[in-house]
Amino acid sequence: MRIGRDFRPHRVAVLALDGLLPFELGIPHRIFGRPTDGGGHHLYEVVTCSVRPPGPVETDADFAVHVPYGPEGLETADTVIVPASYELGPVYEEGRLTGELAAALARIRPGTRLASICTGVYVLAAAGLLDGRPATTHWAEAERFQRMFPRIMVNADVLFIDDGDVLTSAGVAAGIDLCLHMVRRDHGTAVANDVARRTVVPPHRDGGQAQYIERPVPAPRLSTTTAARAWALGRLHEPIQLREMAAQQAMSVRTFTRRFREEAGVSPGQWLTQQRVERARHLLESTDLSVDQVARDAGFGTAQSMRQHLQQTLGVTPTAYRRTFRTGVNGSAERHGSVGSPG
Repeated sequence: MRIGRDFRPHRVAVLALDGLLPFELGIPHRIFGRPTDGGGHHLYEVVTCSVRPPGPVETDADFAVHVPYGPEGLETADTVIVPASYELGPVYEEGRLTGELAAALARIRPGTRLASICTGVYVLAAAGLLDGRPATTHWAEAERFQRMFPRIMVNADVLFIDDGDVLTSAGVAAGIDLCLHMVRRDHGTAVANDVARRTVVPPHRDGGQAQYIERPVPAPRLSTTTAARAWALGRLHEPIQLREMAAQQAMSVRTFTRRFREEAGVSPGQWLTQQRVERARHLLESTDLSVDQVARDAGFGTAQSMRQHLQQTLGVTPTAYRRTFRTGVNGSAERHGSVGSPG
Protein backbone atom coordinates (compact mmCIF):
# COMPACT_ATOMS: atom_id res chain seq x y z
CA MET A 1 0.00 0.00 0.00
CA ARG A 2 1.32 3.43 -0.84
CA ILE A 3 1.01 5.88 2.04
CA GLY A 4 0.59 9.51 1.09
CA ARG A 5 0.97 12.59 3.22
CA ASP A 6 -2.76 12.74 3.82
CA PHE A 7 -3.02 9.09 4.89
CA ARG A 8 -5.22 8.47 7.92
CA PRO A 9 -5.64 4.99 9.40
CA HIS A 10 -9.11 3.52 9.20
CA ARG A 11 -10.60 4.32 12.61
CA VAL A 12 -12.36 1.43 14.38
CA ALA A 13 -14.43 2.37 17.43
CA VAL A 14 -15.41 -0.43 19.81
CA LEU A 15 -18.51 0.38 21.88
CA ALA A 16 -18.03 -0.96 25.40
CA LEU A 17 -21.30 -1.47 27.31
CA ASP A 18 -21.79 -2.58 30.92
CA GLY A 19 -21.68 -6.34 31.29
CA LEU A 20 -19.38 -6.73 28.30
CA LEU A 21 -17.36 -9.89 27.74
CA PRO A 22 -13.63 -9.05 28.02
CA PHE A 23 -12.64 -11.63 25.43
CA GLU A 24 -14.92 -10.16 22.79
CA LEU A 25 -13.89 -6.61 23.68
CA GLY A 26 -10.31 -7.60 22.92
CA ILE A 27 -10.97 -9.20 19.52
CA PRO A 28 -11.11 -5.97 17.46
CA HIS A 29 -8.00 -4.62 19.19
CA ARG A 30 -6.10 -7.82 18.50
CA ILE A 31 -7.13 -8.18 14.84
CA PHE A 32 -7.24 -4.55 13.69
CA GLY A 33 -4.25 -3.55 15.80
CA ARG A 34 -1.90 -5.78 13.77
CA PRO A 35 -2.10 -4.85 10.07
CA THR A 36 0.65 -2.57 8.74
CA ASP A 37 1.85 -1.54 5.32
CA GLY A 38 5.35 -2.19 4.00
CA GLY A 39 6.67 0.88 5.81
CA GLY A 40 5.32 -0.19 9.18
CA HIS A 41 2.40 2.25 9.20
CA HIS A 42 -0.66 0.90 11.01
CA LEU A 43 -3.62 0.53 8.66
CA TYR A 44 -6.15 0.85 11.48
CA GLU A 45 -6.55 2.89 14.63
CA VAL A 46 -8.64 1.17 17.30
CA VAL A 47 -10.32 3.12 20.10
CA THR A 48 -12.70 2.03 22.85
CA CYS A 49 -15.75 4.17 23.60
CA SER A 50 -18.48 4.25 26.23
CA VAL A 51 -21.96 5.72 26.18
CA ARG A 52 -20.85 7.77 29.20
CA PRO A 53 -17.85 10.04 29.79
CA PRO A 54 -14.47 8.27 30.02
CA GLY A 55 -14.24 5.96 33.02
CA PRO A 56 -14.85 2.42 34.23
CA VAL A 57 -17.19 0.00 32.46
CA GLU A 58 -18.24 -3.17 34.24
CA THR A 59 -17.55 -6.54 32.63
CA ASP A 60 -19.13 -9.93 33.25
CA ALA A 61 -15.94 -10.91 35.08
CA ASP A 62 -14.69 -9.73 38.48
CA PHE A 63 -13.04 -6.61 37.11
CA ALA A 64 -13.92 -3.42 35.27
CA VAL A 65 -12.10 -1.82 32.34
CA HIS A 66 -11.19 1.84 32.02
CA VAL A 67 -12.58 3.22 28.76
CA PRO A 68 -10.70 6.30 27.55
CA TYR A 69 -13.36 7.73 25.21
CA GLY A 70 -16.95 8.74 25.70
CA PRO A 71 -19.64 8.70 22.99
CA GLU A 72 -17.85 11.49 21.14
CA GLY A 73 -15.32 8.87 20.02
CA LEU A 74 -18.00 7.42 17.73
CA GLU A 75 -18.22 10.62 15.69
CA THR A 76 -14.98 10.08 13.76
CA ALA A 77 -15.23 6.29 13.38
CA ASP A 78 -15.08 4.61 9.99
CA THR A 79 -16.21 1.32 11.55
CA VAL A 80 -18.15 0.82 14.79
CA ILE A 81 -18.14 -2.61 16.45
CA VAL A 82 -20.54 -3.62 19.23
CA PRO A 83 -19.28 -6.63 21.23
CA ALA A 84 -21.55 -8.82 23.36
CA SER A 85 -22.85 -7.72 26.73
CA TYR A 86 -24.83 -9.53 29.42
CA GLU A 87 -26.39 -6.35 30.81
CA LEU A 88 -28.23 -4.77 27.91
CA GLY A 89 -31.34 -4.10 29.98
CA PRO A 90 -34.30 -2.88 27.89
CA VAL A 91 -32.32 -3.48 24.70
CA TYR A 92 -32.36 -7.21 25.42
CA GLU A 93 -35.61 -7.44 27.38
CA GLU A 94 -37.82 -5.14 25.30
CA GLY A 95 -35.95 -4.46 22.07
CA ARG A 96 -35.60 -0.74 22.71
CA LEU A 97 -32.62 1.56 23.25
CA THR A 98 -31.94 3.45 26.45
CA GLY A 99 -31.73 7.21 26.14
CA GLU A 100 -27.97 7.35 26.57
CA LEU A 101 -27.38 4.52 24.09
CA ALA A 102 -29.67 6.14 21.51
CA ALA A 103 -27.82 9.44 21.97
CA ALA A 104 -24.47 7.70 21.53
CA LEU A 105 -25.52 5.90 18.36
CA ALA A 106 -26.89 9.15 16.94
CA ARG A 107 -23.31 10.46 16.89
CA ILE A 108 -22.27 7.88 14.29
CA ARG A 109 -21.81 9.42 10.85
CA PRO A 110 -23.98 8.19 7.95
CA GLY A 111 -22.11 5.63 5.89
CA THR A 112 -20.08 4.30 8.81
CA ARG A 113 -19.59 0.54 8.67
CA LEU A 114 -21.33 -1.21 11.57
CA ALA A 115 -20.63 -4.64 13.01
CA SER A 116 -21.70 -6.72 15.99
CA ILE A 117 -20.27 -9.71 17.80
CA CYS A 118 -22.71 -12.21 19.32
CA THR A 119 -25.45 -10.48 21.35
CA GLY A 120 -24.15 -7.06 20.34
CA VAL A 121 -26.58 -7.57 17.46
CA TYR A 122 -29.43 -6.63 19.82
CA VAL A 123 -28.11 -3.06 19.87
CA LEU A 124 -28.14 -2.79 16.08
CA ALA A 125 -31.58 -4.39 15.92
CA ALA A 126 -33.09 -2.15 18.61
CA ALA A 127 -31.77 0.85 16.67
CA GLY A 128 -33.72 -0.33 13.60
CA LEU A 129 -30.54 -0.82 11.60
CA LEU A 130 -31.27 -4.44 10.66
CA ASP A 131 -34.91 -4.21 9.57
CA GLY A 132 -35.37 -6.10 6.32
CA ARG A 133 -31.77 -7.30 6.36
CA PRO A 134 -30.06 -10.64 7.05
CA ALA A 135 -28.28 -11.05 10.38
CA THR A 136 -26.90 -13.70 12.68
CA THR A 137 -26.06 -14.12 16.34
CA HIS A 138 -25.12 -16.90 18.72
CA TRP A 139 -27.21 -19.96 17.88
CA ALA A 140 -28.61 -20.12 21.43
CA GLU A 141 -30.06 -16.60 21.00
CA ALA A 142 -31.32 -16.93 17.44
CA GLU A 143 -34.88 -18.09 18.14
CA ARG A 144 -35.49 -15.44 20.79
CA PHE A 145 -33.87 -12.77 18.64
CA GLN A 146 -36.10 -13.67 15.70
CA ARG A 147 -39.25 -13.48 17.83
CA MET A 148 -38.28 -10.08 19.18
CA PHE A 149 -37.32 -8.68 15.78
CA PRO A 150 -39.52 -10.41 13.17
CA ARG A 151 -38.51 -7.99 10.41
CA ILE A 152 -34.93 -9.24 10.49
CA MET A 153 -33.95 -12.27 8.40
CA VAL A 154 -32.11 -14.31 11.05
CA ASN A 155 -29.75 -17.08 9.98
CA ALA A 156 -28.46 -19.12 12.93
CA ASP A 157 -26.43 -21.53 10.81
CA VAL A 158 -23.56 -19.24 9.79
CA LEU A 159 -20.49 -17.73 11.46
CA PHE A 160 -21.05 -14.22 10.16
CA ILE A 161 -23.02 -12.26 7.60
CA ASP A 162 -21.61 -9.44 5.49
CA ASP A 163 -24.45 -7.27 4.25
CA GLY A 164 -22.24 -4.49 2.96
CA ASP A 165 -22.30 -1.66 5.47
CA VAL A 166 -23.67 -3.83 8.31
CA LEU A 167 -22.03 -7.07 9.43
CA THR A 168 -23.07 -9.45 12.20
CA SER A 169 -21.39 -12.49 13.70
CA ALA A 170 -22.15 -15.45 15.90
CA GLY A 171 -20.58 -15.90 19.33
CA VAL A 172 -17.03 -15.53 20.61
CA ALA A 173 -14.57 -17.01 18.07
CA ALA A 174 -16.86 -16.05 15.18
CA GLY A 175 -15.99 -12.47 16.08
CA ILE A 176 -12.41 -13.27 15.08
CA ASP A 177 -13.64 -14.62 11.76
CA LEU A 178 -15.69 -11.49 11.20
CA CYS A 179 -12.83 -9.09 11.97
CA LEU A 180 -10.42 -11.05 9.77
CA HIS A 181 -13.04 -10.95 7.02
CA MET A 182 -13.21 -7.15 7.28
CA VAL A 183 -9.41 -6.90 7.08
CA ARG A 184 -9.47 -9.19 4.04
CA ARG A 185 -12.21 -7.08 2.48
CA ASP A 186 -10.28 -3.88 3.13
CA HIS A 187 -6.73 -4.96 2.30
CA GLY A 188 -6.76 -8.41 0.68
CA THR A 189 -5.86 -11.94 1.67
CA ALA A 190 -2.12 -11.36 2.15
CA VAL A 191 -2.67 -8.82 4.92
CA ALA A 192 -5.45 -10.84 6.56
CA ASN A 193 -3.41 -14.05 6.43
CA ASP A 194 -0.46 -12.31 8.06
CA VAL A 195 -2.72 -11.15 10.90
CA ALA A 196 -4.11 -14.67 11.27
CA ARG A 197 -0.61 -16.17 11.46
CA ARG A 198 0.45 -13.69 14.12
CA THR A 199 -2.73 -14.38 16.07
CA VAL A 200 -2.34 -18.15 15.58
CA VAL A 201 -5.85 -18.67 14.21
CA PRO A 202 -7.10 -20.15 10.93
CA PRO A 203 -6.72 -17.51 8.20
CA HIS A 204 -10.17 -18.09 6.78
CA ARG A 205 -13.41 -19.69 7.89
CA ASP A 206 -16.07 -18.77 5.39
CA GLY A 207 -19.07 -16.94 6.82
CA GLY A 208 -21.35 -19.64 5.46
CA GLN A 209 -19.72 -22.30 7.60
CA ALA A 210 -22.10 -23.78 10.13
CA GLN A 211 -21.98 -22.79 13.78
CA TYR A 212 -21.13 -25.60 16.15
CA ILE A 213 -24.68 -26.15 17.29
CA GLU A 214 -25.33 -29.03 19.64
CA ARG A 215 -27.03 -31.93 17.91
CA PRO A 216 -27.59 -35.57 18.91
CA VAL A 217 -24.10 -37.07 19.08
CA PRO A 218 -23.60 -40.17 16.92
CA ALA A 219 -21.52 -43.10 18.06
CA PRO A 220 -17.78 -42.27 18.07
CA ARG A 221 -15.99 -43.04 14.83
CA LEU A 222 -12.41 -42.76 13.69
CA SER A 223 -13.10 -41.83 10.07
CA THR A 224 -13.18 -38.13 9.18
CA THR A 225 -12.83 -36.24 5.92
CA THR A 226 -9.54 -34.57 6.82
CA ALA A 227 -7.40 -36.72 4.53
CA ALA A 228 -9.69 -36.08 1.58
CA ARG A 229 -9.49 -32.33 2.10
CA ALA A 230 -5.69 -32.43 2.32
CA TRP A 231 -5.60 -34.55 -0.84
CA ALA A 232 -7.86 -32.11 -2.69
CA LEU A 233 -5.90 -29.03 -1.59
CA GLY A 234 -2.82 -30.47 -3.25
CA ARG A 235 -4.71 -30.92 -6.51
CA LEU A 236 -6.88 -27.83 -6.83
CA HIS A 237 -5.47 -27.22 -10.30
CA GLU A 238 -6.85 -30.57 -11.47
CA PRO A 239 -10.44 -31.72 -12.04
CA ILE A 240 -11.59 -33.37 -8.82
CA GLN A 241 -14.48 -35.80 -8.70
CA LEU A 242 -16.58 -36.42 -5.62
CA ARG A 243 -15.98 -40.16 -5.91
CA GLU A 244 -12.22 -39.53 -5.85
CA MET A 245 -12.50 -37.58 -2.60
CA ALA A 246 -14.69 -40.28 -1.08
CA ALA A 247 -12.14 -42.91 -2.11
CA GLN A 248 -9.46 -41.16 -0.03
CA GLN A 249 -11.54 -42.05 3.05
CA ALA A 250 -12.65 -45.44 1.75
CA MET A 251 -16.27 -44.29 2.00
CA SER A 252 -19.23 -44.42 -0.29
CA VAL A 253 -20.08 -41.12 -1.96
CA ARG A 254 -23.27 -40.87 0.07
CA THR A 255 -21.57 -41.46 3.43
CA PHE A 256 -18.67 -39.17 2.56
CA THR A 257 -20.99 -36.35 1.50
CA ARG A 258 -22.98 -36.60 4.72
CA ARG A 259 -19.91 -36.64 6.96
CA PHE A 260 -18.20 -33.89 4.98
CA ARG A 261 -21.18 -31.58 5.48
CA GLU A 262 -21.28 -32.43 9.20
CA GLU A 263 -17.62 -31.48 9.59
CA ALA A 264 -17.24 -28.57 7.17
CA GLY A 265 -20.75 -27.14 7.21
CA VAL A 266 -20.92 -27.13 3.40
CA SER A 267 -21.03 -29.73 0.64
CA PRO A 268 -17.78 -31.02 -0.92
CA GLY A 269 -18.55 -29.09 -4.10
CA GLN A 270 -19.12 -25.83 -2.24
CA TRP A 271 -15.94 -26.37 -0.24
CA LEU A 272 -13.90 -26.96 -3.40
CA THR A 273 -15.24 -23.75 -4.91
CA GLN A 274 -14.36 -21.81 -1.75
CA GLN A 275 -10.80 -23.15 -1.80
CA ARG A 276 -10.39 -22.36 -5.49
CA VAL A 277 -11.66 -18.82 -4.97
CA GLU A 278 -9.12 -18.37 -2.15
CA ARG A 279 -6.37 -19.78 -4.38
CA ALA A 280 -7.34 -17.42 -7.20
CA ARG A 281 -7.37 -14.44 -4.83
CA HIS A 282 -3.89 -15.29 -3.61
CA LEU A 283 -2.50 -15.64 -7.14
CA LEU A 284 -4.14 -12.45 -8.36
CA GLU A 285 -2.66 -10.54 -5.43
CA SER A 286 0.83 -12.01 -5.34
CA THR A 287 1.78 -12.99 -8.92
CA ASP A 288 1.90 -11.55 -12.43
CA LEU A 289 0.27 -14.64 -13.94
CA SER A 290 -2.30 -13.95 -16.63
CA VAL A 291 -5.95 -14.32 -15.72
CA ASP A 292 -6.10 -17.43 -17.91
CA GLN A 293 -3.16 -19.00 -16.05
CA VAL A 294 -4.63 -18.10 -12.65
CA ALA A 295 -7.89 -19.76 -13.69
CA ARG A 296 -6.02 -22.94 -14.64
CA ASP A 297 -3.84 -23.01 -11.52
CA ALA A 298 -6.87 -22.44 -9.26
CA GLY A 299 -8.78 -25.25 -10.93
CA PHE A 300 -11.48 -23.23 -12.67
CA GLY A 301 -10.27 -24.32 -16.09
CA THR A 302 -11.23 -21.16 -17.96
CA ALA A 303 -11.09 -17.46 -17.24
CA GLN A 304 -14.83 -17.23 -17.88
CA SER A 305 -15.57 -19.83 -15.19
CA MET A 306 -13.31 -18.06 -12.69
CA ARG A 307 -14.85 -14.71 -13.56
CA GLN A 308 -18.33 -16.06 -12.83
CA HIS A 309 -17.29 -17.52 -9.47
CA LEU A 310 -15.43 -14.39 -8.34
CA GLN A 311 -18.30 -12.20 -9.44
CA GLN A 312 -20.72 -14.35 -7.48
CA THR A 313 -18.52 -14.59 -4.37
CA LEU A 314 -16.80 -11.19 -4.27
CA GLY A 315 -18.89 -9.04 -6.58
CA VAL A 316 -15.91 -8.19 -8.82
CA THR A 317 -14.07 -9.54 -11.85
CA PRO A 318 -10.54 -10.98 -11.59
CA THR A 319 -9.09 -7.87 -13.25
CA ALA A 320 -10.87 -5.55 -10.83
CA TYR A 321 -9.77 -7.65 -7.86
CA ARG A 322 -6.13 -7.59 -8.97
CA ARG A 323 -6.28 -3.84 -9.50
CA THR A 324 -7.77 -3.34 -6.04
CA PHE A 325 -5.44 -5.65 -4.10
CA ARG A 326 -1.99 -5.83 -5.65
CA THR A 327 0.79 -7.21 -3.47
CA GLY A 328 4.14 -5.54 -3.99
CA VAL A 329 7.60 -7.03 -3.58
CA ASN A 330 7.64 -6.14 0.11
CA GLY A 331 4.57 -8.31 0.71
CA SER A 332 2.18 -5.47 1.50
CA ALA A 333 -1.04 -4.96 -0.39
CA GLU A 334 -1.20 -1.90 -2.61
CA ARG A 335 -4.70 -0.49 -2.49
CA HIS A 336 -5.76 1.19 -5.74
CA GLY A 337 -9.52 1.46 -5.32
CA SER A 338 -12.64 -0.11 -3.93
CA VAL A 339 -13.45 -3.81 -4.09
CA GLY A 340 -16.68 -2.86 -5.76
CA SER A 341 -14.95 -1.08 -8.64
CA PRO A 342 -16.29 -2.03 -12.04
CA GLY A 343 -14.12 -3.87 -14.51
